[in-house]
Amino acid sequence: MPEVDNIDDAAVRLPGMRVAYDGKALDESDLAPTWTEQLQRWLNEAIASGLAEPNAMVLATADAEGRPSSRTVLCKGLDERGVVFYTNYTSAKSHDLTVTRYASVTFPWYPLHRQVTVRGEVEKVDISETAAYWASRPRGSQLGAWASPQSKVVDGRRALDNALSAIERRFSDVEQIPFPPHWGGWRIRPEIVEFWQGQQNRLHDRLRYVLGHDGWRVERVAP
Repeated sequence: MPEVDNIDDAAVRLPGMRVAYDGKALDESDLAPTWTEQLQRWLNEAIASGLAEPNAMVLATADAEGRPSSRTVLCKGLDERGVVFYTNYTSAKSHDLTVTRYASVTFPWYPLHRQVTVRGEVEKVDISETAAYWASRPRGSQLGAWASPQSKVVDGRRALDNALSAIERRFSDVEQIPFPPHWGGWRIRPEIVEFWQGQQNRLHDRLRYVLGHDGWRVERVAP
């Protein structure tokens, strides 16, 4: 990270901070026939480029009063039904999703001057899919899911460490740890999937797949 002498210096520099985008233009003819294929194509290119956590996506939700929240989650499923992530069903994000049944995620591939945003209604992932993904997780991650009262206020780090120790003792003789009843997946079923490619002079390319009564259509929107 660039060094700054003090906070005032950093504030002065912010207006002048910008990156010049000069990548290949994104044309309608470049898109795959479906949003799923296009997202998989760009995800594969992000993986091949060596980006850290290319499946990371920023999840935006809102509560019953319309107050927004955002946080980063990991995409763990992608097919024609939508994109999937897993979490605690008692978490703040799950409370929001239960109330509004709608969400948006953005894949922020900054070094590639790209991002993809997926918006749509949400649904809980089937138990069988949750079980299959759970079985693929490292044991430590499984224990952590049992130990963490996600989004709840805790009395210091020691409370979490103590909770983990208790769970380790509980499952010490269990080879296959079951997934918690309060844990599982959410699927965002897309209504709009937008592909953004940075271009010169801030005239970026924004092409999106939009679900209508007659199926999917592609449209371009101004940056």
